[in-house]
Amino acid sequence: MAVIGASADPNSGKNPRKDLQIAIAGDLHGQWDGLDEELLGLLRPDALMVVGDLSDGDQLIAARLGRLALPMACVLGNHDAGRDASGRTLQRQLSLLGDRHCGWGLRCLDPPGLAVVGGRPASAGGGFRLNPGALAVFGPVTMQESADRITAAALAADPGLPMVLLAHCGPSGLGSTCADPCGRDWKKPAVDWGDQDLTVAIERIRRHRPLPLVVFGHMHHRLKRGQGERLSFLRDRAGTAYLNSACVPRHGNDDQGRALRHFSWVVLRDGQLHQASHRWYGMGGQLLYEQRLYQQPAPEVQVAAPAPC
Repeated sequence: MAVIGASADPNSGKNPRKDLQIAIAGDLHGQWDGLDEELLGLLRPDALMVVGDLSDGDQLIAARLGRLALPMACVLGNHDAGRDASGRTLQRQLSLLGDRHCGWGLRCLDPPGLAVVGGRPASAGGGFRLNPGALAVFGPVTMQESADRITAAALAADPGLPMVLLAHCGPSGLGSTCADPCGRDWKKPAVDWGDQDLTVAIERIRRHRPLPLVVFGHMHHRLKRGQGERLSFLRDRAGTAYLNSACVPRHGNDDQGRALRHFSWVVLRDGQLHQASHRWYGMGGQLLYEQRLYQQPAPEVQVAAPAPC
C-alpha cells in the first residue's frame, strides 16, 4: 500500500478531457453517517455507487442515501433483508431509495453522463438463489429471467454513454480459491461463490456494446481465519474490469489516531477505465493512503522513420 502525504483534493487540476470520477462505497454494514456525506462534499466525485449491505435491515442509512443530492446508484444486498422473511424490511428500504436503487434496472446519471445497470438485488452469491425476503418482494425469478432482466436494462441504455454494471455479489468465473474476488473463504472447500446470472448477462451485453467495468462487494477483502487479503481487482481478456469494493470495516483509524474513511475510486476517460484504486481519506478530505489497482497504459507514440537522403 502506497502512503500518500496529507495532500489537497486529488481531483483538483483535472485533465482537460472530461474524466468521470466515481466514488464507490463498499459494504457499509452500518458505517455511514453525516461525516461520510461531508467528506463527499469535499471530494466532489461526479457520482457515488453503493454496493449494498447497508446494515441488517435498519432504515436509517437507506433514508440518508435517498436524500443525497449527489448523482447516485445503489443495489441492496442480502443483509438488507434483515431476518424478515415477509419482505417488509427490504421493501421499506427500496421505497426510501426510490429510483436510486437500480437492481435489475437501468439508472442514467445525467449529469455526469453515465449508464448504471443493476444486478440481482439482495444477492448472497453462491450461483443463484433468492432469499426469502427477496422472494416475498419480487416473486419467483429463474436464473434465466434474472439474466434477461439485466441484459434488457443494459441494451436500453444510450450506446453513447459509458456503462458500469453495479451488483452486490460479483459474477461467477473469476476464480475458485478463497482469495479470488468471489471465492468462498468462510467454509471449506473454497469455491467460486459468484452469481451465475450475472456472468450470463455480461456475456450477452458484450455482444452488443462495450462494458468497461463491473463493480460489486459482498466478499470482504479481509479473509476469514487469518487467510490474508482478497484479490479485489482483475481485468479479463475482453477488456472488462472487475472491482470488489468490500473493504470492511470502512471506518477506522490509522496508527497515528487519524480517522479514516474508505472509498474505492475509479476514473473513466473516453468511456474506458482509466484508473482504479482503494482510497482512505481523512476527515478534511486529505488522501492519506491509496492502493493503486489499475492505471491505463499511456498510448504508444509512433516515431516516424527518417526520410531517405
